[in-house]
Parts: sequence; C-alpha cells; structure tokens
Amino acid sequence: MGFSDILDEIGGFGRFQWLHVTLLSIPGLLMASQNLLNNFAGGIPGHHCTIPNIYNRTNDLNITAEKLSTDQLLRAFIPVDKRSSKFTKCTRYVEPQWHLAGVNITGTNLTEPETETCQDGWTYQKTEFVSTIVSEWDLVCTLQPLKQMTQTIYMGGVLSGAIIFGGLSDKFGRRALLIWSYFQLAVLGTFTTFATSYVAYCVLRFLSGMAVSGIILNAVSLKVEWIPTKTRTLVGTLSSFFFTFGQMILAGVAYSLKDWRKLHVAVCSPYFIFALYSWWYSESARWLVLNGRSEDAIKQIHRVARINGKPEMVEKINMEYLKSHMHKEMESSKSTHTAYDLLRTPVMRRISLCLVAVWFSTSFAYYGLAMDLQKFGNIYVMQLIFGAVDFPAKLMALAMLSYLGRRITQASCLLISAVLIFANIFISKEFQTARTVLAVLGKGFTSSSFTCVYLFTGELYPTVLRQTGMGFTSTMSRIGSMAAPAVLILDEVLPALPSIVYGGAAVIAGVFALFLPETLNVPLPETVDDVEEKWSKKPHLQKQIEKESVALQDMKEGGEDCEDGKTSGLNAL
Repeated sequence: MGFSDILDEIGGFGRFQWLHVTLLSIPGLLMASQNLLNNFAGGIPGHHCTIPNIYNRTNDLNITAEKLSTDQLLRAFIPVDKRSSKFTKCTRYVEPQWHLAGVNITGTNLTEPETETCQDGWTYQKTEFVSTIVSEWDLVCTLQPLKQMTQTIYMGGVLSGAIIFGGLSDKFGRRALLIWSYFQLAVLGTFTTFATSYVAYCVLRFLSGMAVSGIILNAVSLKVEWIPTKTRTLVGTLSSFFFTFGQMILAGVAYSLKDWRKLHVAVCSPYFIFALYSWWYSESARWLVLNGRSEDAIKQIHRVARINGKPEMVEKINMEYLKSHMHKEMESSKSTHTAYDLLRTPVMRRISLCLVAVWFSTSFAYYGLAMDLQKFGNIYVMQLIFGAVDFPAKLMALAMLSYLGRRITQASCLLISAVLIFANIFISKEFQTARTVLAVLGKGFTSSSFTCVYLFTGELYPTVLRQTGMGFTSTMSRIGSMAAPAVLILDEVLPALPSIVYGGAAVIAGVFALFLPETLNVPLPETVDDVEEKWSKKPHLQKQIEKESVALQDMKEGGEDCEDGKTSGLNAL
C-alpha cells in the first residue's frame, strides 16, 4: 500500500481536489501571455526612414504639398523594394527624386540615385501596434537582432529558474516556492512597464522568466501529488486547456491595448491576486513525509479529509497508519538525494536521457512555429487560430493518453508534427493558405506533445526527485526555446533549412520517446528503488529472485519446524 491508497480513503478526487486543481490552473491562463508576449510587445510595426519637414520640401516647386498624396511624397525620398513593391525600411535618397513622385521638373537626373541610411531615425505606422519595444528603442535594421534577443534572454531566465527552483522546491517545499514565484512575477513583471532602457527591460524579463519556471514546475507537482492515479490523465489534459485558452486571451488583450507597457501590466498584475489566494494551498503530503515531517503530513491529510467530507478518517489516520502505508517512503526520508541520482541507476538514466530529447525537441519545434506569426498574416488573427487549434489537438491527446498510453501518444505527436513540418518544405510560397494550415496543425501536435510530456515526466520521476527531475528535463526545453529563433537565420542560407532542422529534431525525439516506460494507471513511484523495480528491463529476473528468496525463506522455516518437532518428540519420550 502507498499514498494512493490514502488518497482513495479520504475521498479520492473530491471537493478538495477540485478546488486545488482549479486554483492552481487559473494562473495558467496568463502563462501563455508570458511565453508568447514578445510576439506583441516586440512586434515590428511598418516603418520607413524619417524625412524631416517633408511637407515643406515642396516650397521650391510650383506645387503645394496638398496636391501630392503621402505615398507620392514618400516616393521622392524613399526607394521602393522591387520584390515587395513596398518602401525600403533602412535607406532613403540623399536628394529628393521628384520625378518618382510624378512631379515634372526640368533638369531631372535619371541616373541611379544615391541612397543613405536613416540619419534621422524612423517613422512607425500605428495601425497594427501603437507602441512596441521595437518602436521604443528603434530595434530595426542593424539593431533588429536585439528584438529576438529579448526572447532569448527571457527563455534564459526560464532556464535558470528551472535549474534553481527545481532543486529549491525539493528542499523547501512546493507551496513556499510557488508563492514566492507568484510574487516575483507580479512585482518584476509589472515593473517592466517602467523600464527606461533596453538593458533594464531585458534584465526584468530575465527575472520574470525565472518566476514563470518556478510557477510551472511547482504547480504541476502540487497537482500530481494530490490527485489519485486514475484521474491524472484527465486532470493533466484539462489543466493544459487553461494555457490554450490563455493564448486566445492574449490575442484579445494585445489587440485591445496595442501598447507594450499596458500589455505588461495587464498580464502580470493579476499574479498579485494569485499570490494572495495561494496561501490556501496544502503542501504536498508526499513531500512532507519524504522530508521527515510526518506530523505535518498528517495535519494536511486531515485537512483534505475534512474538506472532502470524510471526518471519520481524521481519527483513523495517525502516525501508525501513516507508517503502515508509507513505510518505504519514511525510510527513504533518512537518505539525501541529489541531481546525480537522476543518472546513477540504469532505469533513471534511461528515463532522464530520453526525456531530455523529448523536452528539447518539443519546445524547439513549438517556439519555432509560435514565435514567427507575422509572416502568416494578421498577427492577432493568427494568434487566435494558433491558440484555437490546441483544443481539438488536446482532446485527441486526451483520448490517446487514456487508451493508447503515454509512450505511444508522446511518440506519435512528435512524429506527426515532424511530417507536417517536412511537408511545408514542398509547398510553394504562392500557396500561403496551405502553408499556414500545415503550420497550424504542426503547432497543434507540438502543443499536444507538451501536454503529454508534462504529465509523463511527473509520473516517471519518484517523489523524492520529482522537482529535481522536472527542473533538469525542462532545462532542455528552455534551451530548445532559446535555440528556436536562432535557427530562423538559416533561412538566408537555404529557405528549407529551418524546417529540416525543426522536423529532424522532432523525429529523433519521437524515437527516443519509444524507449520510455509506460505509466498509464501506474501508481506514482515514491523512491528511486520504486522506479528501478517497476521499470527494469529485466522484470522477469527480478520476480525470479523474489521467488527464490521466498522459497529459501520457506525452506528455512520448514527446517526450523522440523527441528522443533524432533525436540518435542524427544521431550515427550
């Protein structure tokens, strides 16, 4: 027997679990806003070189500026890109070319006009965005790579948070670190709106990313460790819908505000509320037992029993009851565990290496598709579509997780997304709708892969190392999300190269996923020994050893009985 049996006796998935999971999931509505915020806060408005006093330049001509449209005036000062038929963004004419504006003047020089870079800054259109960090600090032309750098820096913060908070929460508890992460994101995320320089903005985004990682890791563990085995699949998938719906909310909020400062306040300030009500959460009883705090664990179990309408269990569950159900876990609490334990034993090593590949490739492909929306059309509409596709994709994942299991679902989502990414290579850019449909479907399957890997990872790692394992594997996810924007640079070498890299990584990870153990309807492992016993590659040998041990014990007891019988017979004589 184990903690799963205790959960069943205090109400299974009762009133407490409903409240607990719901309150932990609500902040997920704004998690998508944090990860995809750069699509809008760092959106690139239409722009061209600023022409000082452009309407006064016609004074020397026999016409007035009112007789020329803005487009005509700009043609005299800014070259037109022959491929896109739009004004160039980074150059302007040294001298006005009035003949290009349709003005007939004598002495026109028809040779190739001389151009120069934007000496007076840029003029930005305010139709799609009112204000972004791009227009705030002129992150265009030679400085355009700094726009992508902000996303890389943010993901670097998420990476650091996975490393730091993963270990800290195994040491100080899930609840404490979760509350701290809520406050950190609320304060620093809101203060980002007051950033007066690009450097200050990047520093605040990095620290916000750390908090995001702390929230995700601890919320997942608190959910998994308080729910019964049979409901984990349903809860894990339904919780992911909060993130999906959050993507659609982001599109609406961003469209209504169109200002990066207001947008940061809108998506970060609600975490003050989440931090306040998070004091209601119960610390993981599993974690308390494994850290030698059995009395506190009993108090939390009693609280859950009362909320679930099982007051009779309060008297029944005491220290002896807990020892009889969680003897192995309580013994394990006497030993210490480090990140080295993730690789020390054969099964743990296999799990960790396979999960590293799955996490990296899932995040790599996901953010490669999700962070480049402007090339598909209206960014607000595309964000809405990219979010909406997750609903049918995750419902399909729920069915697959429940009937086919975690391993097949994980591998299938990765391999199908790879096929869709590869298919886009062979579609001409003239068929933009078809390319967009394939990209949307590919994003849907990578999102399903995320849903599966979060649940899968929490079920594979034992309680004593669950947060450390989540932190370790999600670290690779953050490296993937950091690398994804950089791969787009390969488009200049060969247009198909980014898709080849994204798809190839998904194929490799799909194969690795097939080597993971199946966890469908399997109780959560509590210790490293549990993992090795459950999923050893040679379970038949383990069973044979156990049978031989039992047989030897029986023979020994039989021999002792025989000797006792002889002694009794002699005494009787």
